[in-house]
Parts: sequence; structure tokens; C-alpha cells
Amino acid sequence: MAQSRPRFLVYTRTTAYRHDSIPDGVRAFRELGAEHGFDVEATEDPRDLESGLDGFAAVVFLSTSGDVLTPEGRKALRAYCGTGGGFMGVHAAACTEYGWPYYGELLGARFDRHPALQPGVLTIEDRDHPATSHLGATWAFTDEWYDFRASPRGAVRVLASADETSYEGGGMGDDHPLVWCHEHGDSRVFYTGLGHTPEAYDDPAFRAHLLGGLRHVARSQP
Repeated sequence: MAQSRPRFLVYTRTTAYRHDSIPDGVRAFRELGAEHGFDVEATEDPRDLESGLDGFAAVVFLSTSGDVLTPEGRKALRAYCGTGGGFMGVHAAACTEYGWPYYGELLGARFDRHPALQPGVLTIEDRDHPATSHLGATWAFTDEWYDFRASPRGAVRVLASADETSYEGGGMGDDHPLVWCHEHGDSRVFYTGLGHTPEAYDDPAFRAHLLGGLRHVARSQP
């Protein structure tokens, strides 16, 4: 019997700022699936989360913003993560569900502000991870360089941080995690603050970064 392909749910609902790059992100995930043998279902309908998430290797919140879940959807996501389902957040996923404390704990930090879009540099702190193993000691990138309300360091495994000396307007100082993973109960969680621009999703290094995050939260799938 043929083995079924892993399935990933990419959720893109916004009720606050909407990123123009969302369609590019969905396309990138689908193309990664075609290349690496997994299926991607993308939705903006909160009802698609209400009936439960069993059967998905992981759930990805791709630049969601504002309140994007119904009460039943919150219950479904919490139940899914509580039984070991993987969760991945990309960019504005940190600007999501501010009124639900569980979500902030799951993701690891909440968005505060960002300076103007501009080039900058990440310091790769941990290359022993599939999302960063293809990178060198630093990574030049163009993004919004999110600041968070508090550094998650100490509660998460920091994979990469923003070098605030490489761009203007950083607000967190010397401790500015931007990419991390952790375990929340039985769930594996990965977050990257990168992904503002449409062009990012055609960048091979960023695509490898996303694929590594998927592999982590799906426990080596795909």
C-alpha cells in the first residue's frame, strides 16, 4: 500500500494589517510540497479549523493578523497542539490573537513594532537545526526587523537574532531573537520573524529556511 503524503494546513486569515506577500508565501509552500512530497491546503476560512486538525502534519500561520480564530477554532488548535501537533508561525503570526494568552505562550513572543523595511543582517546562533543548517555565521536579508514585547530567550531555543548595528531603528538592543523553536507541551513550535516581502518567497535560502521549519515541527516530515 502506498504511503500517504504528509499534509500541512497553511492559514492566512487577517483581520488587521494584510501583507501583500501572502499569495507568494502560499505559492512557495505549495511549490515546496511539490518538490519534497507533501501536500499543502491553504485557507482563510476560520470554519476550516473548527472541526479539528487531525490528519495534518503541522499547522502554519502565515502572516495572520488580528483575531483570526473563532472560539471553536481556538479549542481545536489547542487540542491539536495538546496532542503533539506541530505549529509554525511566519512573520505576522506574531501579530495575531493578542487577546488569547495561550497563543502568545504557544508562539513564544508577541510583536511590538518594527522600523522601516530595509536591509540588515541576522546572526545565526544555532546551525544545528534544519532551518539554519544551510546558512553561514550571518545572513543578509531585507525585512521589517520585528521588535517583540519581550525577548523569549530562556524559554525558547534561539536560532537566529537580528544584528541591530546592521540597520536603523531597532528597539531591542543586544538581545533580539528573530527565529526560534521550542516545545509547548507536546507540540513542536517554530517561528521566523522574516517574510514581509513577496521577493523573500523566491529566495532559495529563505525557502530552505521555511522547509527546515516544517521539518522540525512535523518531526522530520517532509
